Amino acid sequence: MPDEQISFKEMCTRFDVTPRTLRYYEYIELLSPLKDGRARFYGPREVARMTLILRGRRFGFSLEEIRQWLLLYNQKSTNEQFQVFIDLANRQLGELERQRDELDKTIDDLTSLRDRTASSITG
Repeated sequence: MPDEQISFKEMCTRFDVTPRTLRYYEYIELLSPLKDGRARFYGPREVARMTLILRGRRFGFSLEEIRQWLLLYNQKSTNEQFQVFIDLANRQLGELERQRDELDKTIDDLTSLRDRTASSITG
């Protein structure tokens, strides 16, 4: 295998994912490693895709959204792929802001309850 190829185990280590996760990403066609018998090898394309997959997951995108977005890369112009990403990002940013607002409210409620409880003990 060429030097730029990394093994299944190296891919798991590099991205801190379990073998099960990596096999699942292959199963749903997010990744397509080269296969030599039972061995799998990942080149620069797969490493870049894995970086995008994990970034997308961290941002809260579903695996299906990530898969569809990656498919556009091979089928459509880069501008269309960028527009799809912008639309997904705008939707997800709205959801994250809603979650942040809810979390802020929950923190305020819990802080208030804690303070009232603490004052009833000392008061």
